[in-house]
Amino acid sequence: MAKDIIVIGAGIIGASIAWHLTKAGARVTVVSESGAGGVATPNSFAWINASWGNPETYFRLRTRAMAEWKRLAGELPGLPLAWCGGLCFDLPPDRLEAFAAEHSSWGYGIERVDRERAGQIEPNLVGPPDFAVYVAEEGVAEPAATAKTLLADAERLGAQVMVGNAERLALAGGKVTGAVVSGETISADEIVVAAGTGAPAIAATAGVKLSLETPPGLIVHSRPYRKLLNGLVHAEKLHMRQTAEGRIIAGSDFAGGDPGENAQATARELFAVTKAALRGADDLELDFHTIGYRPTPADGFPIISRAEGVGGLYIAVMHSGITLAPAVGLFAAREILEGERDGLLKPYGLERFAQ
Repeated sequence: MAKDIIVIGAGIIGASIAWHLTKAGARVTVVSESGAGGVATPNSFAWINASWGNPETYFRLRTRAMAEWKRLAGELPGLPLAWCGGLCFDLPPDRLEAFAAEHSSWGYGIERVDRERAGQIEPNLVGPPDFAVYVAEEGVAEPAATAKTLLADAERLGAQVMVGNAERLALAGGKVTGAVVSGETISADEIVVAAGTGAPAIAATAGVKLSLETPPGLIVHSRPYRKLLNGLVHAEKLHMRQTAEGRIIAGSDFAGGDPGENAQATARELFAVTKAALRGADDLELDFHTIGYRPTPADGFPIISRAEGVGGLYIAVMHSGITLAPAVGLFAAREILEGERDGLLKPYGLERFAQ
């Protein structure tokens, strides 16, 4: 018997889980107030990486996810994905060297580069660094377009996508039985909450507490322009890339920076810094800025697990959704349909917050 599953959230995580579940034979209904693409996803820098600042267990999940992106691209041609490489010099040289040494020992393809090589990788940088690291296997997925492509293919395979407000979860005998969507109750065998910043309010209707922080991140987007950047550039307080349609997008950090009191002024200042960093950018114009709210669990790591004490409820909420999406989709679908939990998910259960 095919399981009836409701996925709440149509960002990159919800879209990936819905696609993998549908592909595996489940009957899936995706519910989202915002429609395909979600809320946080379109405001993402969209860097696919297993870069610095994480313990090895999380690095292993991220590198697996990078491999799963390649698998997904093979199964779904037309995904807007580019393995463009990432040049990083956003850390002091000693920390950059420590990052390179540690990640090299873990098997990450890191190349240490000097000023001349950095200038070859990104010829339009005004001030190429004396020392940087380069990871050729890092990439980007154009975020909203990727989520939409996954959802469109899930629909082709039989999933339903509904625009509506998931008001609350319906419960009977300690188990979810469905969801109330814009006043109408839809029955389901299982429910996946992948609603990003909206997840705590929905989970709370089943008595499940999610500790989430939602830091804002401002990113500037230029008008489309001729090619200036080959890949991702992580300079000090300036992270930038060029999108498939030619827009330079930049943040003071890849997650976006603090918008401050006056977001418009912050965006103009950041854009001026971006222009000054690039050769040939004299005619580059600011088109708009976005402020995204990153759904970040309290300890910084993903929540990908069943909810303890409530049957039929699965939670998938994280920052770094772009990197993790294909692995989370695959692993969540397996766990929901076959009861198999992948070992890489072990540290990311919701139960860790109860201790």
